[in-house]
Amino acid sequence: MDKRIYILTTITFIVGLVELIIGGILPLIANDLDITLGRAGLLITVFSLSFAISGPILLSLTSKIKRKKLIIIVLFLFLLSNVLAVVSTSFMPLLLSRILSAMFAALLISLCLTIASQITSTTHRSRAIGTVLMGVSASLVFGVPFGLFLGNEWGWRAPFVFIVFIIKILIVLMWFFMSEIEGKETLPIKSQIKALSHPKIIMTQSVSILFYVGHLTLYAYLTPFLQTTLNLTGDSLSIMYLILGVAAIFGSWFGGYASDRFGTRKTIIVVISLFATMLFMIFVLLTKPVMLVIALVLWSFLSWALTPAIQSQLVSIAPKTSDIQQSINNSNIHIGIAIGSFVGGINIDLFELPTT
Repeated sequence: MDKRIYILTTITFIVGLVELIIGGILPLIANDLDITLGRAGLLITVFSLSFAISGPILLSLTSKIKRKKLIIIVLFLFLLSNVLAVVSTSFMPLLLSRILSAMFAALLISLCLTIASQITSTTHRSRAIGTVLMGVSASLVFGVPFGLFLGNEWGWRAPFVFIVFIIKILIVLMWFFMSEIEGKETLPIKSQIKALSHPKIIMTQSVSILFYVGHLTLYAYLTPFLQTTLNLTGDSLSIMYLILGVAAIFGSWFGGYASDRFGTRKTIIVVISLFATMLFMIFVLLTKPVMLVIALVLWSFLSWALTPAIQSQLVSIAPKTSDIQQSINNSNIHIGIAIGSFVGGINIDLFELPTT
């Protein structure tokens, strides 16, 4: 694969960290700002909604700008939005920070995925996309547990200080090591809308929404779920996130490999079927800690195996509009995340979590 893929993976790592870290430190934020967990969960919901709305729009508006220049500019704006999180002392500035972060994150992820599919051969396309997405899943392994540690030791703002520091380094790396890639001509809106009407595209895009509604209803509130069902706290909670993150990395890799090896359609069907089974088993195994952990690991693995297959399927269905299709798919994922986290927030405020 093109070595530039690994630069793109670095970007998705930090973007994934900004998005995912909030779930692990949600109870710390709720306690410090004196709000309910359900309201704190809005930080996840608004991020997802902002991401969903911004991605296709910003990608279209910036399509003619050279990629290296654009990525550096967006990384700088991304840095500023996270500085706002660090200095926030109440809920509303933090909410604004999440909205702005999501806008820039959406553009960064869209750029990384579309460039990955453009600079890689067709036979390795899914693996390239899976590798880029491994940056997001790797943020679960290294970022979220470390963020939990920082949050537990020095408060919820500490992870965002770490994020700001890493983005500064990343901007420097992009400046010196990222080669230039020309922008693309913007397709007419009429052509983009026409492409969206294709039945296969509608079905494929819908899968992402429904899949992540199911995933985020649990994942958005995984910390309190683990605290009450498995009695995990502090370091043990970080270790559990580390285990789930390792499973996620392998899931991203497997999704790309399986798509190239067995086809995207078969991969999508098998992953969804197994994922639904694991969600059911998690409910069944609430009183069996060892089996519950195994089910959660498989659930995390499968939750990251779908997207490489979906993205590659979209590129093969609509190659001329692949950029916008991939961006819209990212938006659909975050629509699912927003709905799932919102539903989970209602449930966690209305019903007590089961305890072992």
